[in-house]
Parts: sequence; structure tokens; C-alpha cells
Amino acid sequence: MKIAVVCDSFKESLTAEAVAVAISDGFRAEFPEASFVLCPAADGGEGTVAALVSATKGRRVEMIATGPMGQPVEAFFGITGDGRTAIIEIAAAAGLESVPAEQRDPAIATTRGVGELIRRALDEGCRHLILGLGGSATNDGGAGLAQALGVRLLDREGQELQPGGLPLAQLVKIDISGLEPRLAECVIEVACDVDNPLLGEEGAAAVFGPQKGASPELVKRLDEALGVYAERLREDLGKDVAAIPGAGAAGGTGAGALAFLNAGLRPGFEIVSETLGLEALLADVDLVITGEGRIDAQTIRGKTPAGVAAVARKLGKPVIAFGGSLGADVERVHAIGIEAVFGTVPRPCSLPEALAEAGPNLTGAARNVAAAIRLGMALK
Repeated sequence: MKIAVVCDSFKESLTAEAVAVAISDGFRAEFPEASFVLCPAADGGEGTVAALVSATKGRRVEMIATGPMGQPVEAFFGITGDGRTAIIEIAAAAGLESVPAEQRDPAIATTRGVGELIRRALDEGCRHLILGLGGSATNDGGAGLAQALGVRLLDREGQELQPGGLPLAQLVKIDISGLEPRLAECVIEVACDVDNPLLGEEGAAAVFGPQKGASPELVKRLDEALGVYAERLREDLGKDVAAIPGAGAAGGTGAGALAFLNAGLRPGFEIVSETLGLEALLADVDLVITGEGRIDAQTIRGKTPAGVAAVARKLGKPVIAFGGSLGADVERVHAIGIEAVFGTVPRPCSLPEALAEAGPNLTGAARNVAAAIRLGMALK
């Protein structure tokens, strides 16, 4: 038996590589004779740099950048082996995990550090940029990113807006005369892990704001502020981007990338899959295992398990999935080709306990599933 393990990270607990190892350890205990293909993957969010740098034998560049709450953070990006392409994760400079839960505030969180990473990538000579969206602490529509690249966002008094999503409610003029000129030489792709629009019930504030610390009232105000921002993008730049699928990704950074970087949005997993040569890797396996930290209705909207399932279905390979937790409407993943899905937490526990025990729990769950598969084979 040959088994492919193609998983994303379990946010705040396990890297994609650690997830793949934990699952393979569990299966190997029941199928010691099996061979395994371990393929850490990503969908444009955290782990995208690691996946693509590893696949192309590239390098990682580290630097100090402005963090989401304005503090300096140790950030990074990747450069592919040919030296031409920079892979930048928004989470590396504006990540939710870098902010303690009690300090998260999307009203003031900024993507400025992401713009600083882009400037450094340009300094390194890269003219093809892949911007991975996902895992952000922000809801500023990419405003901070734009400001770091020379854009001026002005209020009624002609003053520069303060950082964050809420000040966008005061935006009356966008001035791009100082926009970094080297961007015109670039091809920029946005690796997007969701297809949410910028505004409304499925938009950046409503869907992702609460996990970033937004109350229901703040969600409403942030959505209104992004509405003002969208109007100015349309009026001042001629960019009507609010309804484009993916514009709401990473707190609306998708919209900012479309408007200021002339970027093209692509499913993040599509970019990663092409670089990894995933279809060739799965061509001769008997079983495909995938997973991510939380599997729910959002999983089918461009997340790694959905992408893996699409490739596997094309090849006629069965797919099962593991999730650190299973959310509402998880059964919807069956429609995209995931035949069975399993949670990993074996007993009631606190979130910190679940995160701390994620590795052993995942290995234990994988071994139980493998034992059930072995039993089923014996009963035939």
C-alpha cells in the first residue's frame, strides 16, 4: 500500500510538516509495510513559504517589520531557487498568532509590515511576487500595505489616516502619486485561500472579524468603513473590486492587492499544487490523506483539503481527512470528494490543552482510523 499525506498546518499547534509526520506515524503503526509520500502543503496562508521554498530549493529572508499592532516583529519571506520569485505570507508580518488573544483589535491592526516585506523583495531583485493571504490579524483592506508602498490615504483635513480598519471610515482621498515605481515591473499573484467578497454578510468583517477580536458592533462599523474604502477605490482609482471573490481575504487585503498592486487572484492551493507537482505525486498512491486545523463549511471554499480532494478525484483516488476540530456543516466536505473526516481530540479539554496535545492526539486518531481500515480489509 502506498499512502500520500498532503496536509496543511494545524493553526497555533502543528506545522504542515509536523501534521504529515504525525499522521504517517499513526498509520505506520498499523501498516508497517506501507510506503508513504509526505507532502506538507498550504493554500496561500501560513506554510506557503515553507512549501514553495522547499519545493524549489530556495531560501528564506528574515527581517524586522512592523507588526499588526504597530510593534516590531521578526518577519520573513521566501525566494525561489531561481532567485526570481518572492513568496510573501501576510501572516509573517501581520499574523493573528503574533498577537495575544486579549490584545487583538482589528480596529487598529495594520498590514504595513506586509508592504515592507514587498519593498525588501524588490530590493532583492524579485519581480514575480506571490502574496499569500490568510491568517491575518487585520481588517484594514490592505491599507497599511499600500501606505508602506507610498500610497497616501487622506482624511477631510488632508491628513494621513491612522493605522487600522476603523480609520477608513474617515477616508476622503487616495493619492497614488508616490506608489513604489518598481511595482510596474512586476507580475504579482495573490494566493487566496477563500472566495469571500469585501463587504456584507460574507465579507471580511462579518466572517473573519470575530476571530480577530471584533464584537458584533465593531464588525458592523468595520464593514461600513470598508464600504467607504471600496467607494474611494472605485472613485479615485477606477478599481471596482469589492464584489470580486477573494477581495475579502485576509481582512480585505485581497481588495487592496487588486487595487494597488494590479495583482491577479488565484486559489492559493492551485499555485502550491503546481509548484509541488502534486498530480504526479498522487498518480500511483492507493490512499490520500489530507487535513487542516479546523474542518467545517469553510473548508470547501478553496482550503487545502478541498484542493487535495479535487486532484485526487481527478485521479480516482480515495480521500480521508483529519481536523484538529470539526465545525458546523462539516458533512459538506463529502460533496467535494472527501469520503470520511475525523476529529482528533479524544476527550473534553480546554483549548490550550488541545493545542499542546495536538501531535499525540493526531497520531492516536490516525492509528485508530488505520486500525479500522485494516479491520475492514480483513472482513472482506
